[in-house]
Amino acid sequence: MRGAALAALLALWPPLWPLAAGAEPISAADYAAPTDRYPHGALGDDLEWAALVLTVGGQQRRFTLPEELVFEDTAPRLADLGGDGAPEVIVVESHASQGARLAVWGAEGRIAATPFIGARFRWLAPLGAADLDGDGRVEIAYVETPHLGRTLRLVRLEGGTLVPVAEAKGHTNHRFGDTFLQGGIAGCPGGPVIVTADAGWRRALHTRWQGGALVTEDAGRYAGPDSLAPGAACEG
Repeated sequence: MRGAALAALLALWPPLWPLAAGAEPISAADYAAPTDRYPHGALGDDLEWAALVLTVGGQQRRFTLPEELVFEDTAPRLADLGGDGAPEVIVVESHASQGARLAVWGAEGRIAATPFIGARFRWLAPLGAADLDGDGRVEIAYVETPHLGRTLRLVRLEGGTLVPVAEAKGHTNHRFGDTFLQGGIAGCPGGPVIVTADAGWRRALHTRWQGGALVTEDAGRYAGPDSLAPGAACEG
């Protein structure tokens, strides 16, 4: 089975305002309670996760999903989506009959989620979060159905809603059965770059969100996971 990996705090731009005095931020997140109740196997085995454990102020808070849901993911991701200096947690939840959705959790529970994709064993693979257009607001990037539809999507947390802001076809970041995701978001000097592969795993793609549109460039031949290392997107 896949090991439960501790989430790493994404390197985002500085927060817009400090964390409120006395508030305790989430310092770590992990999945727990492996379960075989959703045997999709997209990530290499039939085990997913039934619980999310957050560390807040040195104390652990455990949230257990209802029977029809699992966390179908490699690891939770911490990112400051609201600009208040405190990270939220980005996860993938999958429903027994409706497939996956992207969700954001806070210290008190789930804050927001996208609609479910709509069919069992339909999945999505996160890429990361960053202020992709330099307007001070953070966007989350992910690939919806990386083995089928291969659609890059951007959403933004606004209040209690994940609002769609952009999409583009022909992107993927995961091969069915791999235990890891590829690509990500590179924090380049000229602005963030989303790194994916093309739909046929032949070319590496670099995408920027510019002027309200996703602009994609061919970044060369795909020759394995190193071709999609985010840091390489800033070279040259």
